[in-house]
Formats: sequence, C-alpha cells, structure tokens
Amino acid sequence: MSVTSLLACSLLAAPLPGAPPSENKGRPNILLILADDLGYQDLGCYGGPFETPALDRLASEGVRFTQAYAPAPICSASRAAILTGRSPARLNFTFVTKPEAGRQAIPGAPLKTPPYTLQLPLEEVTTAEVLGDAGYDTAFFGKWHLNPHHGRYLGWSPEFGPPKQGFETAVEDFGGHPYNTDRSKEPTPDGAFPEDSLTDRAIDYLENRGTDAAPFYLHVSHFYVHTPVKPRAKWLTDRYRNESGMQQSRAQYAAFVQTLDHQVGRLLTALEESGLTENTLVVFFSDNGGDPRFARHAPLRGHKWTLYEGGVRVPMIVRGPGVPVGKTIDAPVIGTDLLPTFADYAGVIPLNTRPLDGISIRRRIEGHGEPRGARKMLWHFPYYHPETGVAFPTRPVGWNDPQAPFVGPHSALMVGGYKAIYFYETEALELYDLSADPGERTDLAANDPALRELWKDRLFDRLAAVDARLPESADR
Repeated sequence: MSVTSLLACSLLAAPLPGAPPSENKGRPNILLILADDLGYQDLGCYGGPFETPALDRLASEGVRFTQAYAPAPICSASRAAILTGRSPARLNFTFVTKPEAGRQAIPGAPLKTPPYTLQLPLEEVTTAEVLGDAGYDTAFFGKWHLNPHHGRYLGWSPEFGPPKQGFETAVEDFGGHPYNTDRSKEPTPDGAFPEDSLTDRAIDYLENRGTDAAPFYLHVSHFYVHTPVKPRAKWLTDRYRNESGMQQSRAQYAAFVQTLDHQVGRLLTALEESGLTENTLVVFFSDNGGDPRFARHAPLRGHKWTLYEGGVRVPMIVRGPGVPVGKTIDAPVIGTDLLPTFADYAGVIPLNTRPLDGISIRRRIEGHGEPRGARKMLWHFPYYHPETGVAFPTRPVGWNDPQAPFVGPHSALMVGGYKAIYFYETEALELYDLSADPGERTDLAANDPALRELWKDRLFDRLAAVDARLPESADR
C-alpha cells in the first residue's frame, strides 16, 4: 500500500455515534460542483441580475449560505484547501501553481515573498482518499490546477493529477469553455447553449452506475466563469444588451454565468432521471470571488485576489437528505469544512494525524444546532498581485473596481463577526464588524492603537500556530 493510502486509512475511524435518523437510510452519494471565479452576487438567488434558473431552483430545494467563504482569494490555493480541509497557510500553498520553482521578481518590491509551491504534495490526504477508503466510488471531471501546467495550459501532471490523489475515475477535459481550442468557436443557434463534454462525462458517470453500486463522491470542477469570457451563445449576449442595457463585456459575462447554470441544470436533471436525487448530497461552491472586470460585488468590498469580502465570500448551496427546504443560513462556513462534512455524511471521522482547519457543518446544514464558541477563520495571501505592470505605491481596494488594483501581501483573521486585515508592507491593520458593516467601510482600529495591536497579536499567533510562511524584507 502506498504512503498516501496509508495516510488516508489512518484518517478513518468507527462510524459516527449518535448519527441522525437519516443515517439509517444508507450513506448518501456526494456531488460537489465547483465554479471558477463566480462572484458572490452573480446568481439570481443571491440578488444578481443574471438568469440562473437551475441554481435558483437548487437553492429553493435546499439551503443557501450567505456567509460562505473560499479558503483563498485565488484558484490553486483555494482548491488545495477545499480538497484537504487544511488552510492554505498550513499547507504553505497560498498562490497559483507555477511552471518552476522560484519567487516573485517584481522590481522595486520592498518585500521578498515566500517561494512558490508547485503542486499539492502526495502526502496530503484528499476528500477522495478519505471517502475512497470508506468504500465510496470517486470521480473527478474538470479543472484541477494543482500542479504545473503539463503538456498544455492547465494540463494534469501524470505524477500529481487527480488519479494520484484518490480519484478512481478522472478525465481531463476543458468542456465547452473557450480554453478548449478543439471546439468550434462559431456562435450557437438562437436559444441553444454550447455543448459541454465535461458535463457529458459527469452525466455518463451517473447514468452508467448499476443499482447495486457503492455510494459515489463526484467532483465536477467547471472552468466557467473564468476568463477568457467569450460565450458562444451570442444570442444570449445580445439579449442581455438589448433587454438590460448592459455593456458588451458585462453582457458577455451574463451569458457565461447563464451557460454555467445551464450545464449545472443538465447535471442535476441527469441525477434526477437516474433516481439518485433523494439520496445525494449536492454542494455548489465557488473557488474564490469574481474577476473585477466582469463581476460586481458591491456593497461588498474587493474582488478576486483580495482578502476583503468580495475576494473570499462566495455562493454556497446545499441540497440533500436531511437538508431543510428553502432555508437561508447566515452563519459563517468555509471551504475547508467540506472534507470533514463529507466524512461526517459518509460515517467516518477524520482524526488528528494531519490537523484539519475545517469542521463538519452537517448539524448546521440540517438545522440541528450551531458549534460552540466563536468561529475563527484565517486567510493568508503573502504575494503581490498582479505580477506585471506593477506601480508603487499600491492603491486602496475599493468597491466595484473596474480592474484589479495592485495589492501587496496581506493576511486576515475573522473571529465571530469581526475581521482583521493586515498589510505587510505598511504594517497597517484594519478591523471591521461584518455584522454591521459587511462592506468593510468603517475601520474600527483606525484611531485605536491598542485595538490594532491586540488583533495583530491574534493574527500572528494564528499564523505561527499553522507555521505559515511570511514575506520578508527584500534586503534580507
């Protein structure tokens, strides 16, 4: 048995004691649908201006979280944390994968950022390994982005791809996204959406399962709505422009979001037609906030690449056995909660052989109660972004910025309803009461040095506890 398998086995314990009555009906299938760069307010059920009937229906049939958080404001780091239940700071995986080892080389930068992390190490234990050792069939289709590009942009590494991290069935496929250069770029006929082979493969997986098959964990990882935003459903772009008066780029993004919704709807329909809906836990989530060139986050501040709310607060919808219907949940949850939650539903307990940062939120999902104590969440982004076209000094992050302002290394800590953000270049700390000020406009620590030091100590204690790598002076 491989080292990875041994580690995964060591995470499994006896079935959960005192499980709810729904557990007696058998362990549920688990379907995780992950969107790419979908902003908090892009869906209709989150107040967005786009038509998203499939996801709106999913929300009406389950629960919708208003304070769900991505583990990172950027793709690879967030996805690694979602798969392992461990924060990017603990994983030392806090940026995107790179072709080769090294550091950021930004002229004039006063800080030296940590070395790049190239891939998710095989010794990390993923949800697929935990559930696979618990008897689940495991499958992955779509975007991985946890190894350097292999063979092509976003190509899976044969040494570090999904098959090496516990997924028994895994097919590399861009689907209908513009990344797929093999697909026709001709506009689709009026009323038609582009084909999507990624979704087709996931549907085939559902339809070809026997009646006596083991429960499954199916991870469908879309490339939508990541750039390039070039929807083939031109008719839909035109409709948004004509009916809503949107500018071209915004109308194209609207068509992209609705295309994602259409493909999710196809998958959910296949689930229903296969007779699997009743015993399948469905979770829809986004890897980080939206791209500021297209998504609109206000009244939330910031966007993808920042630790303000617009960068990490994301849509999350859950439907399944024991889940209330049509409920909104305002309590904070984070992507690292998914592994322990799925393990809970599978009837196994992840032990502390590899410390987790997430917790099971099953009781919260099912309305059985809240965890004790104030929830603590840590974010760590010790890099500069963007890496080109840099101009110092950095300028403040605002609300609905038309493009990404240059930001420096920063970290954030949320305890209860309070969130502190620390900027390493200026050694400045901002503190916000999210319950009263979700737009992060009033810095409670602006005129209170003692409060700033208190929260700085709290943040750095937490970073030290997970052995996070910090930026250093460029002179060192």
